[in-house]
Amino acid sequence: METKILLENGTNELEVLEFVVDGNSYGINVAKIREIIPYQSITPVPNAHPSVEGIFMPRDAMITAIDLRNCLQRGQSQPGGLFIITSFNKLDIAFHVDSVIGIHRVSWVDIIKPGATVTTAEDGISTGIIKIDGKLIIILDFEKIITDINPETGLKVTEIEALGQRDGSMVPILIAEDSSLLRKLIVDSLKKAGYDNIIKAENGEEAWEYITSCRDKGTLDREVKLLITDIEMPLMDGHRLTKLVKSDESTSQIPVIIFSSLVNEEMRRKGEDLGADAQLSKPEIGNLVKVIDKLLER
Repeated sequence: METKILLENGTNELEVLEFVVDGNSYGINVAKIREIIPYQSITPVPNAHPSVEGIFMPRDAMITAIDLRNCLQRGQSQPGGLFIITSFNKLDIAFHVDSVIGIHRVSWVDIIKPGATVTTAEDGISTGIIKIDGKLIIILDFEKIITDINPETGLKVTEIEALGQRDGSMVPILIAEDSSLLRKLIVDSLKKAGYDNIIKAENGEEAWEYITSCRDKGTLDREVKLLITDIEMPLMDGHRLTKLVKSDESTSQIPVIIFSSLVNEEMRRKGEDLGADAQLSKPEIGNLVKVIDKLLER
């Protein structure tokens, strides 16, 4: 199934692939998908996590297969169905699903953030819910699923300790990140590195409102020296936020770092077209600090 649907840069839209596991509809951002293939025989891995079905080689590269039914506490998958092969956080992972329904183009404004009764910041694996033709589709947090299986694939916070302290404690840095867990990890990491003056926003819209508020008060130069943004966020994504910042003469001088699991070759081109000053994949927290140092020196 072809998933290479191109979206115009900075429109605040995304493509969501709807798929089925155990009779329920779930979604994944098409930007994470490399390809979709029929189920293939796999080789079990001894002492692996219960959600790891095994490994296989669809071409010349070894891929780990994840049993999404097991991740969702719906039992174990049987041979058959499809593999959605994803690429994010510099990892190629196959997720075993029952079937694929199709692709929906939606706006980030239309994605409903799960309430506390549905999920919690720490253990929930849903990033949002969309309603299509009266049906609810739960968008899964695939980064969280993979990190729960292998914590080593998450933010490498230990890299920060090797960098030592720097004298940048009063430099105001604005962070737009919808995951409260990741937001806390990033903030804690930057504070360990010596950057203590962090302003937090839960999405691009909140970050843009803060920037424009400072601009209108005439305090922008003192209150926002650098912006770090995720790409996938409800209400306004990081690409739309970058476009707004860089296309406005009064805000375009703010260095923008896109820090996202989605930074691949195609997304990097999009970020460059929008004017991002740097783009990093989310595990690279040590490199993030180095890039901040460089941009602030500039």
